[in-house]
Amino acid sequence: MNAPQKPENLNAPHTNAAWHQRRLDATPRGVGVMGDFFIDHAKNAELWDIEGRRFIDFAGGIAVLNTGHVHPKVQAAIAAQLQRFTHSCYQVVPYAEYVALAERINAIVPIEGQVKTAFFSTGAEAIENAIKIARSSTGRSGVIAFGGAFHGRSLFAVSLTGKVQPYKAGFGPFPPEIYHVPFPAEGASLDETKRAMDHVFKCDIEPSRVAAIVFEPVQGEGGFNPIQKEAVLWLRQLCDQHGILLIADEVQTGFARTGRMFAMEHYGVSPDLMTLAKSMAGGTTLSAVCGKAAIMDGPAPGGLGGTYAGNPLAIAAAHAVLDVMAEEQLPERAQRLGARLVAHLNGAKAKYARIGGVRGLGAMVACEFVDAAGAPDADTTKRVQAAALKRGLLLLTCGVYGNVIRYLFPLTIEDSVFAEALGVLDAAMAETLA
Repeated sequence: MNAPQKPENLNAPHTNAAWHQRRLDATPRGVGVMGDFFIDHAKNAELWDIEGRRFIDFAGGIAVLNTGHVHPKVQAAIAAQLQRFTHSCYQVVPYAEYVALAERINAIVPIEGQVKTAFFSTGAEAIENAIKIARSSTGRSGVIAFGGAFHGRSLFAVSLTGKVQPYKAGFGPFPPEIYHVPFPAEGASLDETKRAMDHVFKCDIEPSRVAAIVFEPVQGEGGFNPIQKEAVLWLRQLCDQHGILLIADEVQTGFARTGRMFAMEHYGVSPDLMTLAKSMAGGTTLSAVCGKAAIMDGPAPGGLGGTYAGNPLAIAAAHAVLDVMAEEQLPERAQRLGARLVAHLNGAKAKYARIGGVRGLGAMVACEFVDAAGAPDADTTKRVQAAALKRGLLLLTCGVYGNVIRYLFPLTIEDSVFAEALGVLDAAMAETLA
């Protein structure tokens, strides 16, 4: 065994090209990286790379930074906790802040009756534990999800995911008794989804063996597709009829992104379980499963947890995030900024035939790009993304066909920076779509 080597000086060589090559040499290709530049520091909706170039961040670490980069209150909360302790493992030596955060979450999630919450580390981990809780509580095994869904990259979570490339390709076989039906997005056919669900019940698994139906109120990786309100009501009735648990995956939609603290508030329907993560803790690693108390108490002691689950630094950050959400009225700000962006994109749609549609809920906004025949056009989407990046605006794509650009700016973004970003977007579209 070779002796441990002293790390090279991180400041030399200090170029993006050098670090890009070192990344290719040191890390596997399966960890796909969009940018060929490396971040040095950031503040709110802006970041700077190691060569001093400035970018406006409309990616938000994939919906993690609703409160922006290094929000002062989040930063202060983490710093204060760092002086006290960084880890004890909650299951070994508990800490009051975990319990207090659970109480705060229980009080605000749109779930009827007494609610309990358990904390984990990632969105995928939350989904895995939600399924464990559902199976333990119901004594059933089947799970139904939707085409176009994204629920994570761990093996069971990726099995629930309804998008093959790049998430499922080459990783099978997958766990059994997972079924997919078409997602009833706004504008899609709910009757088609109902027929597919009936087919599953007739041909694959009887309803009495289905533990849960899991869905995203607005699909994230699937293309920022809001579910129909009528579909959520139907799912609630279907689950009540057959004793199935309804799980709302709010990993990406939660914490003010859609103009409400949680997207389920738009639908007036109470799920049995919810999964939370991403913008919950200001960029630190924290997720949660919350749900009706009797269901959450299904697993026996020791059945839930994790060494790092509910990390103290992340718990402190989450308390600060909840404070910021209330003090800065971020749900309301999401509505205003989202409406402004939708209007701007609809203006661009009137100019460019390649913009096929604009949609969103609150500040969870996306536009899709199509070719001359109206078919999904991933190449044009990539060109718009690249043209914006060249001008310093960081955008992400999504959608089953890769033809959607999503806009995940921090909800704390300054008005002047937001206006600047829209100007950059206009220039990128003019270059690629005119």
